[in-house]
Amino acid sequence: MTVPHDTRPLPAASAPAALASLRARGLRISASRRTVVEALFAADGPVGAEQIAGGLGGRLPASDLGSVYRNLEALERAGLVRHVHAGHGAGRYALATRHEHGYAACECCGALQPLDQEAILRVEAIVAAATGYEARLVHFPIVGRCPRCKPTPRVPEVPHAHS
Repeated sequence: MTVPHDTRPLPAASAPAALASLRARGLRISASRRTVVEALFAADGPVGAEQIAGGLGGRLPASDLGSVYRNLEALERAGLVRHVHAGHGAGRYALATRHEHGYAACECCGALQPLDQEAILRVEAIVAAATGYEARLVHFPIVGRCPRCKPTPRVPEVPHAHS
């Protein structure tokens, strides 16, 4: 089981600001690291390493997948990135300041829906009251079925009267 890093989130309003903060923390800013940071800022939500390596559907240059994973790990240790497990698929990555709350993951289609912080706090409180555990729902989402994949309730067929 992978566990989240406990590094405080590194706030950055833009890719250039994030790169400057990383440089100030002593990280080297290679072309591949720059591409990964730009991809995270360009993404609409958590994305997979494969999507980043593929250039986010042509929006950015393609990268080596191994290099993307190494950079994501370094960026997570630095506090810029958090990862979340989305059901049975590969982990997804997002900027830590955009990924401070939890997600619901669809076990059918893989959709990832951010959850309201208040809802997460209520669920964490229920888990704590029931078990004594301090739940951290950022790293592992609540898994179920999204509205599109949820089966619609079957309406019982009414027998037709034969005349």
